[in-house]
Amino acid sequence: MTYQEKALSFRCQDATLHAVLSLPLQPSERGVLFIVGGPQYRAGSHRQFTLLARQFAAHGIAVMRFDYRGMGDSEGEQRDFNGIDDDIRAAITCFFKQVTTLREVVLWGLCDGASAALLYAHQDSRVCGLVLVNPWVRTDVSIAKTYLRHYYLQRLFKPELWRKLGTGRFNPADSALSFMRQIRQLTPFRQEPGISLSVMTYPGSTLSLPEKMRQGFSLFQGRILFILCSDDLTAQEFSDLAGGSGAWKKLMSRRQVTRHDLALANHTFSQRTWREQIGRWTLDWLKA
Repeated sequence: MTYQEKALSFRCQDATLHAVLSLPLQPSERGVLFIVGGPQYRAGSHRQFTLLARQFAAHGIAVMRFDYRGMGDSEGEQRDFNGIDDDIRAAITCFFKQVTTLREVVLWGLCDGASAALLYAHQDSRVCGLVLVNPWVRTDVSIAKTYLRHYYLQRLFKPELWRKLGTGRFNPADSALSFMRQIRQLTPFRQEPGISLSVMTYPGSTLSLPEKMRQGFSLFQGRILFILCSDDLTAQEFSDLAGGSGAWKKLMSRRQVTRHDLALANHTFSQRTWREQIGRWTLDWLKA
């Protein structure tokens, strides 16, 4: 099926946002809106969103990808995934105006774009489904556990570590300091006075991010496709959360939830075969 691509602009409050629409000649009633994880713009890492949009459009699915305020070509102050509800709502409205055959939309998000989609979806009846790839659920405790379980423990089974020990080139103190530096670098949220490090909060909420995500999950009644890349700490962090909590296990077991794990793939599924597999899973799920 052939398609055309069209540059768009639309308003969100006092800012102009920019987007690209991939429009088939005969689009289906269900479209896909990409929610880009930040800091990133609508093309995505190694053009992943551009290429996925074209893959979907070639199968009759209209796709829109956009820069929210402060990112890419869009106006406004830079913001994180907690502050883009208005951007998503304005983008969906623009999408429906441009594609008059649309009856419903699926939000497709990577990393904190997936988190933003899950936090938003229950607020908008036009959203029928979510595709969430490597969702961001980070807290200081979860990243420490993830590093310990999926990185440092795995190093014990690697020959190069034992070679370093045998030659005296391994320094436990330096390794511990490196671990703490990584934790600080990978934990970009703020700590409220008087709140434990295990309950880090995000702006505008007294709930931790996992609790906000669980709340959004429980309120959304549409279908959800989770895709987790096995060689990615963000995905492993989510997988540990989803498998370690009774409340999360119950939500993940709902019949409207589907999960795929992509072996060997990294966070941005940078190989063509990985991207195409994610595209096929998405298309099969969209048409189910």
